[in-house]
Amino acid sequence: MDQKPPSSWPHVSHVPESFVHPLEKRPGKLFFDTCKTIPVVDLEGYHDRTHVVQDVLKATKEFGFFQVINHGVSKKLMDDTMAVFKEFHAMRPEDKASECSKDPNRSCKFYTSSVNFSKEEFHYWRDALMHPCHSLEEYMQFWPGKPIRYREVVKEYAVELKKLGEKILNLICEGLGLDTGYFSGGLSGDPVLLVNHYPPCPDPSLTLGLAKHRDPSLITILYQEENGLQVCKDDEWILVEPVPHAFVINVGYVLQIISNGELKGAEHRAVTNSSVPRTSAAFFIYPSKDDLIEPAKALTNADNPPIYGSMQFKEFQRNYLSYGANAEKVQKFISST
Repeated sequence: MDQKPPSSWPHVSHVPESFVHPLEKRPGKLFFDTCKTIPVVDLEGYHDRTHVVQDVLKATKEFGFFQVINHGVSKKLMDDTMAVFKEFHAMRPEDKASECSKDPNRSCKFYTSSVNFSKEEFHYWRDALMHPCHSLEEYMQFWPGKPIRYREVVKEYAVELKKLGEKILNLICEGLGLDTGYFSGGLSGDPVLLVNHYPPCPDPSLTLGLAKHRDPSLITILYQEENGLQVCKDDEWILVEPVPHAFVINVGYVLQIISNGELKGAEHRAVTNSSVPRTSAAFFIYPSKDDLIEPAKALTNADNPPIYGSMQFKEFQRNYLSYGANAEKVQKFISST
């Protein structure tokens, strides 16, 4: 049973042994002080854009995470997109696998736990769908053809999230003192969509949906409707309660490098629950593989020298994956290049 997607297990009454995590890696406390949370930024909340820039920069510096409202993506499109994601994950496992096996290069993937399932010491309580979103002309043919509306709806969603990403990155540019559009082109050229599905778990205290990690992106835009995301702040886990039709934004390693450490992402993880399934969609804004990532020259000088070296994104990504997203090892690598 534990080699099949968790969503395919009928009336599961216990956590299979291979999904049980060592004591030191289990989620621990599952109930939180809801007074502690990440900031919510209203992108249309001020007549003066300067205040929005200040709110975004303050949130990225203090938390590495924030939620955005009045972001310009329609509620109907968000609802339609989440509906097709849930429809996809409700299909039979063999149908989901078939829908994600059209590309011989495996640009579109469906998997349980992680892409390294067979090599894992223990597994994570999730099923995942992942595929590139640029260029649409090249990759959309390999996206799932079922549900019938998947490609139509997700294409529109990907276009709108790319626009939102540009809007947020330009606010960050202004806050850092970089030229508007600094992150355009190759630095944000390869967005990828990851749709995670976390079925109800009979004992959430024994396992995780996703291990603690920082993202290897420039920024990540997450859409969630149910509780499950937790962010680490001052060595304490904070529950990120969903705000209706808001997006969660977080800083990735690439932005940390380009900002020369001025902005840093926070470790985060996904926990499970025993009552309802949770589906979330992460839109990772990645550089193109051959693009160079390095501290922006406008942010470094004799008094503030670069603390990270220069490398192609594909080199960073390869090392990130080889370290299993271990924050200490990744930090040591980017600091030594």
